Amino acid sequence: MKDKNAERIDNLTAKAMAGYIRLVFATSRRDDDYGQLKDSFATNAPLIIGGWHGTFLLAPVLMPEPGNVSAVVARHGDAAVMGRMLERFGVKLIRGAGAGGKKKDKGGMFALRASLRELKAGRSIAMTADVPPGPARQAGLGIITIARLSGRPILPCAAVTSRFKVLNSWSRFVVNLPFSKLVLLAGEPVYVPADADKRMMEDKRVELETKINDLVARGHEMVGADPLLSAPPEVGVHQKLGLALKAYRGGMKLAQPLARPILRRRAKRGKEDLSRMSERFGRATIQRPAGDLIWLHAASVGETNAVLPLITLLLEKTPGQSILLTTGTLTSARIAAKRLPAGALHQFIPLDTPDFMNRFLDHWHPDLALLVESEIWPNLMLETSARDIPIALINGIISHKSFRGWRRWSSLSRPLFGRFDLVLVQNEQLQKRILRLGAPDVRVVGNLKTDAPALPVDELKKHQMLKWIGTRPHFLAASTHPGEERQIIEAHKRLRQQFPDLLTIIVPRHPERGEEIAQLVSDSGFDCLKRSSGEALTNKTNLYIADTLGELGLFFDISNITFLGGSLVEIGGHNPIEAVRFGTAVVTGPNWHTQTDSFSALLKGKGAREVSSVRELADSIEALMSNEQERLQLVANAEKIVEEMTGATDRTLAAISPMLPAGKRAKSKPNIELAT
Repeated sequence: MKDKNAERIDNLTAKAMAGYIRLVFATSRRDDDYGQLKDSFATNAPLIIGGWHGTFLLAPVLMPEPGNVSAVVARHGDAAVMGRMLERFGVKLIRGAGAGGKKKDKGGMFALRASLRELKAGRSIAMTADVPPGPARQAGLGIITIARLSGRPILPCAAVTSRFKVLNSWSRFVVNLPFSKLVLLAGEPVYVPADADKRMMEDKRVELETKINDLVARGHEMVGADPLLSAPPEVGVHQKLGLALKAYRGGMKLAQPLARPILRRRAKRGKEDLSRMSERFGRATIQRPAGDLIWLHAASVGETNAVLPLITLLLEKTPGQSILLTTGTLTSARIAAKRLPAGALHQFIPLDTPDFMNRFLDHWHPDLALLVESEIWPNLMLETSARDIPIALINGIISHKSFRGWRRWSSLSRPLFGRFDLVLVQNEQLQKRILRLGAPDVRVVGNLKTDAPALPVDELKKHQMLKWIGTRPHFLAASTHPGEERQIIEAHKRLRQQFPDLLTIIVPRHPERGEEIAQLVSDSGFDCLKRSSGEALTNKTNLYIADTLGELGLFFDISNITFLGGSLVEIGGHNPIEAVRFGTAVVTGPNWHTQTDSFSALLKGKGAREVSSVRELADSIEALMSNEQERLQLVANAEKIVEEMTGATDRTLAAISPMLPAGKRAKSKPNIELAT
């Protein structure tokens, strides 16, 4: 309870603020159609007035009939002063606010119920669309929920002055100054249907956010003010390069002479294609097609498979355009060679130096850059942005560990993430992370990997494997990492007590580890065979090591039960949807944090099993081998869940459509001499 002196100070502060707002309004020259604003209120009332937290100082003068408006105001002390100020304009208060993603109750449910009562009684309500503690200028779902439940429209509003000061708060609170040029603006109302599902709610949230931002930008243009001066970091201002980025760029430039010997050493280990090494220096080995070009960059196999349906859709929906896919691994290059549709080309991504990237961009002149998942390379980003090429991150992911690293090095993250024109992510947690790193526009559209086609299977090799295995019980350990194979061997040992002729198939994530794994098996006293040897599997083989490239689909297809690796060690797991598509029952360890959406849904819906030890792994596989009905139910649950998760490709295409080049201009772009 506040004492009387504190109450007196609050009242005096509120009185002074109200007087100040009237002073700004009285001394400023208006350059807008205030009559149109009044008409919007009259036509749509009762309505929900929405604006940004950092730009609401002049909110009272936005309201043609403040006596018929109730404002949602938070319960903390600073907000109490703002509330008393609003009351001096005849505005009624609703005390409460959203929790901004935190568990603490800030009166959000009370504010929701009170807002609905006021709207039903014919009174409009005013509230900020963004929720403390941020990100700023990102609409929350609270205002959308009120619109859905009440059936009343949201009216996007903004008040902008030519002269202002900005406070260093989370919202970059704007203090409008007297003797300014002032504009008061309202946009087209946003209606939220009563039956809106989660996806539509998100679409409406983005629509409102876009409309308010457009009004703020238009207001600054009308008064001749620089919008970047008041923009919070999350809005994506192109910050100047700090010392860390300059050091990175300089270091990569100095390291260029080392590129050739490093790549040759990698080629000896089977990780580079010597015949196409020039591509890694930015020298193209094929001509650029005429017309518009969309550039997609995917790191490796999983990302390539994820974007193949999107590439097909882009070529179908935008005739006359071409697509360049760049990747960084030999396996992904082989997939591209086999599965890219006509109109799509493949090149290896250049090493991330300024010179190599500029050489690449000089040749290809892309009209749009689409980076996949977490491919955020500094020189790639900076050189592409410097040429005013729009950049989007699609199927964006960032682990908690990476997020902490980026946050620690904000001088690196903000200038890079701020250069994205659009980021499309798989879930709301990723959305919040990437917004905090400085990306201006981050939207949730789902996981592209749920729409990816099934991995390829060679039917002749499949027939051969099934003939070799015969009736032997077997299970697959897929995409395993160091530290897991020893546990799988121990699980195999336990399972042999129940299934003496058990065959365990291990597909390591990195095939070059085949010999290392074979040695582990031999040291454990079991017979093993490496697939790379070309020898036939026999009944004496206890563990079969598939140390070859591009055959994971084959082994998913022949296996009824699959343990997905990278989950018994701190890797983060691998995509379970690839396995589910082949009707194999999925078992995972506890470390699946890079596949949160997929595994959360599968485990909740009993479409996968989680184990945390060798004993649990063996027990789970034994149960599934012994009970076919239980295994089939697990598979059926998983297939149903994956089917419900599809649609991300269509949503991604819809989101990036405004960024696509027209595709109708007959433009010719220069070609750089090809590498020999």
